[in-house]
Amino acid sequence: MDKRTPNTTRLTDAERVDRLRLIRSDNVGPRTFRSLIHHFGSARVALQRLPDLARRGGADRPGRICSEEDARAELAASQRIGVHLLSPDEAGYPPRLATLDDAPPLLGVRGALDALMRPMLAIVGSRNASGAGLKFAGTLARDLSDAGFVIVSGLARGIDQAAHRASLANGTVAVLAGGHDRIYPPEHEDLLAQILDTGGAAISEMPLGHVPRARDFPRRNRLISGAALGVVVVEAALRSGSLITARIAAEQGREVFAVPGSPLDPRAAGTNDLIKQGATLTTEASDVISAIEPIMGRPLQLREPGDEPIDVEPEAGDRARIVGLLGPTPVLLDDLVRMAGASPAVVRAVLLELELAGRLERHGGGLVSMI
Repeated sequence: MDKRTPNTTRLTDAERVDRLRLIRSDNVGPRTFRSLIHHFGSARVALQRLPDLARRGGADRPGRICSEEDARAELAASQRIGVHLLSPDEAGYPPRLATLDDAPPLLGVRGALDALMRPMLAIVGSRNASGAGLKFAGTLARDLSDAGFVIVSGLARGIDQAAHRASLANGTVAVLAGGHDRIYPPEHEDLLAQILDTGGAAISEMPLGHVPRARDFPRRNRLISGAALGVVVVEAALRSGSLITARIAAEQGREVFAVPGSPLDPRAAGTNDLIKQGATLTTEASDVISAIEPIMGRPLQLREPGDEPIDVEPEAGDRARIVGLLGPTPVLLDDLVRMAGASPAVVRAVLLELELAGRLERHGGGLVSMI
């Protein structure tokens, strides 16, 4: 991976429209977007290739491609409410988030851009938090904020809102599961307004008008952890969205911290289990700072897809063999290459075709499966 300094370029208006069209088209997620841009050189060329690639993947009909008119309308509507749609290379895009292979190709950013460029720590936890949990989250957020870190969280009820409120004075970042005009929960619209008025910011990868659904929250959680140096879980039940955030953080190479709690309180069961699994036991801000300081000076590295071109049409035998190896159970890409006996470029080409045809699902850790 090549070392680089992120946030150094600026897209032209035409490039921004093309990129928005591509990411808003059917079956194009962040990883697929990045692969298309890397191999075809531009969003405009990738848009031209989408129908043919989907056909190769077995699609009955081409997926919807976002029109230039719709893209320009979204850009204009975003600008009217102060939202900037930024690429990972542009100033204002959180640098650590830009290092992820599934970083949003265009991130909707509102508020103080400088807050997004400072070192961040995430604090998350139970929506149905205890009084003690709320108090500790507030104390920890305030102490870490005073130490120079920007607190990032999900604007949810409970621990999230406590962390945001305690760190307002130094700037805090809210990560939204829906569009910038569809705040969830609605009662936190006032809190978001305070965040924006006091030098903080809000980010979302969703289009305006998007009302968050259950499946959108794990997507949001990867942004919370991805933007941060580490994630502190204050309270979490054994089946909790906060544990999803902790798992994603570990996959992203972020530090994971957990606050211990009573074994009699189910809201502490998840955090206690995280400690058993190796998360750093946290009872005060210094526990976090001492673990984070050694990694703060490390240069950021952006992950790059493989160098082999995908602008090839796999032979029918290769395609059939690769499709035959896939099923509903996720399989590692490296294992798929080995079992198929094909080059990585051919395997990636088939996977891209399947994804654009709406037949493939990508999971964390390089796993793929058929839908």
